[in-house]
Formats: sequence, structure tokens, C-alpha cells
Amino acid sequence: MAWIHPGIVIILGALLIPFVKSRRVEQILFLLLPLTSLAILLLTSLGYFGSIPFTTLKIHFLDYELVLARVDKLAMVFAYVFSLAAIAMNVYALHADRLEHFSAMMYVGSALGAVFAGDVFTLYVFWEMMAIASLFLIWFRRTKKAENAGFRYALWHLFGGLCLLAGIVLYVLQTGSTEFTLFSPSTGLAYYLILLGFIINAAVPPLHAWLPDAYPEATVTGAVYLTAFTTKTAVYTLARGFAGEEILMWLGAIMAMYGVIFAVLENDGRRLLSYHIISQVGYMVAGVGIGTAMAINGATSHAFTHILYKALLFMGMGAVIHVTGRSKFTELGGIYRYMPITFWLYMVGAFSISAFPLFSGFVSKNMTVYASAEAHLPLVWLLLEGASVGTFLHTGLKLPWNVWFSKEPEIEAREPPKNMLAGMAILALLNIFFGIYPGYEILYSLLPYPVEYHPYAPAKVIAMSQLLLFTFFAFWLMRDKLRGEAKIVLDTDWLPRILGNYFIYYSIRFTEFSKELDRRFLEAASRFKAIAGMRLKELSAGYGVLIVCLVFAVYLLLFIAT
Repeated sequence: MAWIHPGIVIILGALLIPFVKSRRVEQILFLLLPLTSLAILLLTSLGYFGSIPFTTLKIHFLDYELVLARVDKLAMVFAYVFSLAAIAMNVYALHADRLEHFSAMMYVGSALGAVFAGDVFTLYVFWEMMAIASLFLIWFRRTKKAENAGFRYALWHLFGGLCLLAGIVLYVLQTGSTEFTLFSPSTGLAYYLILLGFIINAAVPPLHAWLPDAYPEATVTGAVYLTAFTTKTAVYTLARGFAGEEILMWLGAIMAMYGVIFAVLENDGRRLLSYHIISQVGYMVAGVGIGTAMAINGATSHAFTHILYKALLFMGMGAVIHVTGRSKFTELGGIYRYMPITFWLYMVGAFSISAFPLFSGFVSKNMTVYASAEAHLPLVWLLLEGASVGTFLHTGLKLPWNVWFSKEPEIEAREPPKNMLAGMAILALLNIFFGIYPGYEILYSLLPYPVEYHPYAPAKVIAMSQLLLFTFFAFWLMRDKLRGEAKIVLDTDWLPRILGNYFIYYSIRFTEFSKELDRRFLEAASRFKAIAGMRLKELSAGYGVLIVCLVFAVYLLLFIAT
């Protein structure tokens, strides 16, 4: 039996959403789409469509063979977590309007399309569909900040998409192949343009500013989808096309620390969590750069767990925004008495991202750290371990302390709608499940290479516990200094913003100058036309008199001659 593409199923289903008249039917369809995707993946793993790996859904276009779907273990692990996360996200976003449902499902379907793409042209089509669909999850908030952030987001992804397309065209011209596989540096400029397109979507500094700029301005539910698909699809493409590229190892290690450093400065909950996306993706990029089987497994497993716990963290902060309308630490505090369930569900995500034993992050994050030690890379190891300290300090301590405790409440709150709590509960259970046996064994079985890593070896548990205890005591001593401050944090986006402002300023001035120049030329032309027209009339009258005189003279001569 032919394999069914889950991404195309979701996209086709999404196209029906705007036209379904019944709100209840539309919500049921919205919930069924990721469930259908998960069912297809389970049947695929059970061999219902054949054995893995296999390739299907090929089409011929011009002189090229396009592979709409290439199924192997690397693609399957990302597809699994995309579908699992989408189920919980759809429950959380059930109350959102149907246009947001449509955009979210187009986004999820496009991400699955990119993951299964077997050729570079198919990859590019789904890549751009992701960018377009995700843009509306920002704009649907319908604020001026969201509008501006969305335009900047679009410009970043337009630039990245153009780099990717240029690289793909050069790659195909040089090699004659459209296959999406490990790229060779021998292709020169094509290699680096494709790499640039991928690392922009991975939010690698200094090309990362679009993420903390746009994600906090998205809708409460839209931001949850944004956490999962764009950056993780980029990690997948890097693992597929650039495994072992050394520059990625260093970029990832620096990225892990960079996000943590900026998170300490933030006063906005969702901006803090956005910087921690950058930090956590750094582990994955570093793992891809190291390139060993252990490191690729670490990057892949960490992408899997990161999607689950980061979505849960954004859900928790989004629930606070939904009921209070506030996201800044200076405007929050003391709401635990009103939102205890939300707090504890959020903390499951916080324990997971901080790599607490018995939570999902513990069995995935440390794999990449271990791979750096195994590859004798002490500086990379140090940067990744240091980032672990900062992760617990800010996501696990600073944010919940400032939002739910820290001071007497100035506002009243309440628990969010039940569907939002249900979506959070699903992800909380998954984070616990994949952190304990047999959950992490199931996760390890999905990874692209055989796993020889035992997360609960006593030495690993003791080492991580010591790190977490040290971080907690340090936070408790400095907790008064880690309150939010109502200040603006400058990042690398200040340069393009300043240059952009100058560009706009001088463009306006140039436009005004051009208009004035046009006006002067038109005035001069009008005057010349008027003068020329008057003289033409004078000349016309003179010629007429002359002709009359000549005719009269000829007539007179003829009269005299006769």
C-alpha cells in the first residue's frame, strides 16, 4: 500500500478549516488533523506501509526527479514529536479563532513536509510555506508591536529564503542532482549559501534577533506553535546536510551561552523564554557540528524533548498573559494563590529544561554534553555545562519567582480555560514519561543511531544534582537582584534597526527631492511650451500674411501681363 504523507494530510485538512460553517465541527477537524498524522507515523513504524528506510511519492518535473517524501529514522523522530506536540497545542488553542487554527495547521503541515522532503526543491517549497504560515501567528495579535515585529520577521526569513534558493540553484547546476543529502564543501558558494539559509532559521547569533523580537509579540496560542517548528526544522536540515561541520560546533556552544546571558537581562517572561530557545538550540547545533553518532543522537533527542518542554513553558507564561494581560516581571508577582495549577504545570517544563533527573531534559541534554567530552573538546564542554547553570537560574527560578511569588499581588488572577490546562497537562505527562523508564528507552529507540548511553548512571545523577543545588543556593542569595527592571535590552538587532531607520529617513528625503525635481522640470516644461506655443502662433500669422502677399503679387503680375 502506498505511503500517506502526514504533512499533506494536515495541509489539505487545514484548507477546509475556513469553510466549515459549524464551529464545533471545525474544532473537531482541528483536533483530528495531528491525531491522523500520529496514526500514520505509528502505522509506518509498525511496517504497515513497508519497511524503513524506503522512499516513495516521487514525481518528475522537467528533467528532475522530485522526492516529496523520504522516510528514514532521522525524519521519523522529528515527525513524531511534531505530531505529538501539535496534539497538545491544538487542545491548548481550541478556543482560538478559525483563521489562527488554519495558519497553525498550515505551519505544522509545512514543517512535516520539510522533514520528509527528499530533494532540495521540495524542501524549499515547504520551507517558505512555513515562513508565511508562521508570520500570521504573529500578526493575528493585531497590535502595532506585533505588526512591526511581523514585518521584521518576514524580512529576516525572506533574506534566509533567498540565500537558500540561491544556494540550491548553484548546487543543482554544479552537481546535476536535486537530492537532499549531506552537502560537500567542494560545491563552494552553494554550500555556504545553503548553510546560511539554515542557520538563519536556527537563530544562530548574530542572525538570531528575529526570534526574541517576534515570538513575544505573537498571540498567546500562536507563540506556542512558533517555539516548536521553525528552529527544530532547521536543526533537522543541519543534521541532514551539514553533520560534522566544525564551525557549527563552535557556533552552537557560543549560542548556548549567549541565550543564557541575555535571558538574565530580560524583564519580559516570553522574551526570557525566547532567549532560552536560542540557548537550547545551541546544544543541538553544537551536537550537529561535533558530528559523532553520540552527538547526532544528542542533538536529535534534545530537539525532541525541547519541543515538549519549551511549548509547555510558553503555555504557562501564555496562560498568565491570557488572564492578566501582563508579561513583565515588574507588573506581576504573588499570583500563585490564584493560579497554582498553572504554576506546577509550568514547573514540570522548568524541571525538564533544567535537566532534573526523572524529567525529559535530563536524558537528552546531557547526551550532547557527554559527546563533547567524549570527543575531547573541553572548551565546548565547559560552555555547554555553564549554559546548564544559567538555564535553571532563569527559566526554573527567576521567571516563576517573579511571576508567581516575589511580592504581594497587585492584581487578581484565575486559572485559564480548561482546554489550556488540558494542553499543558498533556505535555507535562509527556515530559515526565520521556524522563523515566521506559519512556527514555522508547525515545532512544527512535534515534538515528544505536544508543550507548545510560543517563541514570550514579555519577551522572550526582553531578547534575550538585550543579542544580549550587544554582539554587546562588539564586536564593541573589534573588532580590534578579527582579525585573523596566529597561530595554539591546541585542544585535540594534544595528539593522539603526541602519533601517537611516535607510527609511534618506529614502523619504530622496523621494521628496525627486518630487521637487519633477515639479521644477514640469514647471520649466510648461513655461517652455507656453512660450514656444505663443511664438508658433506669431510665426503662423506672419507666414499667412506672407502667403497672401505672394498670391496677390502673382495675381497682380498676371493681370499686368495680360
